[in-house]
Amino acid sequence: MTLIATIEADLTTAIKNHYEIEINTLRMLKANLHNWQIANKKDPQDQDIIALIQKEIKSRRESISIYRQAKRQELAQKEEGEIGVLKKYLPEQMSRDDIVIKVKEAIAKTNAKSPQDIGKVMGILMGELKGKADGAQISQIVKENLSK
Repeated sequence: MTLIATIEADLTTAIKNHYEIEINTLRMLKANLHNWQIANKKDPQDQDIIALIQKEIKSRRESISIYRQAKRQELAQKEEGEIGVLKKYLPEQMSRDDIVIKVKEAIAKTNAKSPQDIGKVMGILMGELKGKADGAQISQIVKENLSK
C-alpha cells in the first residue's frame, strides 16, 4: 500500500472513530499534498510525501516553542499531538548512536577538521540520511564532532 493510500485509509478510520486530532491533521496533510500536486504538476511519490511530512513536523516544533514562550500550553499540546500523528508516516528514525557513526564516516571521507567544514560534511550526510534522521540532530552531532 502506498503512503497516500495509507493516509487516506487512516483518515477514514479516524472519521469513523471521531478522533479529532487525527482527522484535522490528516485533512491538513491531504490538503498540503493536493497543493504540492498542483504546484509540481505530478502525483507525489512516497519520498515527496515524507519530505512534506518532515516539513510539517518542523513547522509544528517551531510553533511549540513559540506557544511555550507565550505560556499557551494547550496550543503546544495540540501541536505535539499533531506531530505524533504525522510521525506514524515517517520511516523508522535512526538512533543517535547510528547517526554518530555516519557522522564520523562522513568526517573521515571529507577530511573535515574544523567547524568551517560543516557544510561539506552536512552535504554528504543529508543525502545519505534524508528521511531517516532529523536534520537539526544531524547538524548538532556534526558540530559536536568538529568542535573537539
